[in-house]
Amino acid sequence: MNAVVLTPTTRMLAWCLHLLVIALLALTVIRAVADDNPRVALIAVAAAICAAVYVSGPALPAVRRSSRNALVWLTVLGAAWVVVLALSADGVWLAFPLYFLLLHLAPRRTGLVAVVLTAIVAIVGFAAHQGSFSVAIAIGPALGAAVAVAVVWGYQALYRESEQRRRLIGELTATRSDLAAAQHAAGVAAERERLAREIHDTLAQGLSSIQLLLRAAERSLPANPQNASEYVDQARRAAADNLAEVRQFVAALAPPSLDGATLAGALERLCATTSARHHLDARFRQEGDAVPLPTASEVALLRVAQSALANVVRHAGASMADLTLSFSHDHVVVGIADDGRGFDPNELPDRTPDGGGFGLPAMRSRLEELGGSLTIKSVPGDGTTVLAALPALPAGTTRARS
Repeated sequence: MNAVVLTPTTRMLAWCLHLLVIALLALTVIRAVADDNPRVALIAVAAAICAAVYVSGPALPAVRRSSRNALVWLTVLGAAWVVVLALSADGVWLAFPLYFLLLHLAPRRTGLVAVVLTAIVAIVGFAAHQGSFSVAIAIGPALGAAVAVAVVWGYQALYRESEQRRRLIGELTATRSDLAAAQHAAGVAAERERLAREIHDTLAQGLSSIQLLLRAAERSLPANPQNASEYVDQARRAAADNLAEVRQFVAALAPPSLDGATLAGALERLCATTSARHHLDARFRQEGDAVPLPTASEVALLRVAQSALANVVRHAGASMADLTLSFSHDHVVVGIADDGRGFDPNELPDRTPDGGGFGLPAMRSRLEELGGSLTIKSVPGDGTTVLAALPALPAGTTRARS
């Protein structure tokens, strides 16, 4: 039995088929009465039995749920129809709705064979009533059978294609949902990584600087309260700068040090601030003519410079650091060179000495995301040089500032 989900259209077609069967049975009885057929009583009884058998099919759950029960019902209905056909030639018209029932309820091959047999019975029965056989008698039932097969098989093919498309659309929708979830997860992970770098390069470095200044103030007390006051004042300014970073960071804007200023100006102020707050002579120098850079590139270079200088202050034990901003036709490079204790670049730990794990790896990741690179040159006892390189914009490109 072909399982088809009933839709408003299929329900309407089923009701039309029900009405057609009842109408043809009623027509058979009415014509028998009109023609004064002597077997009118038998015809009426046979039509009533046929109608009762037909109505019982949709009403019985067993017929609707089992292919075997449906075939039994079709056999009984066919037998009742044969009786009607034997009593009246008008019973031949009932063959047409029977074709649809057989094709719909029986398996494909079984239904086709049953339709052929029903057409043959209809032709033979009608020819028997006419007392002769002709091609015209066979055309009606045969053509009706062909039309029924074409309509039912065509509908079933369309239904299968529709179901296949529905499944494909469902799979596509599920795939798109999975892809959207994966993209969302990837975006969340990337944003978390970006936030971790931003926090490390701004808040963590600023708080570390404040901590160093307060320790220096603590060491100056009580012997030298004047120096202690200066250290506290520097810590206060560092806290104010950090607060500005936080506010700008929350507002998702460019760093305050780049707001309304060039990258060179921001790096120069960074050197001046570092020199004022720590025992480090940080000097800035620009080489080449400035070229336009995207805001993202300026932010990355500034953050790398901030992180590198913070590492010099905290770990290098250096007295001097040179920060160089170099422009060429295709690259811009920020270099930070110090005269500190240095280290072996081949033996870098997985995590930075501060335990944060976001130092040099964060610098490299930030630059690689923009197509740049990070180079570290260091020898134990002979200082360190950090080179951050990013591609410059093509000639004629204007700087895009948010």
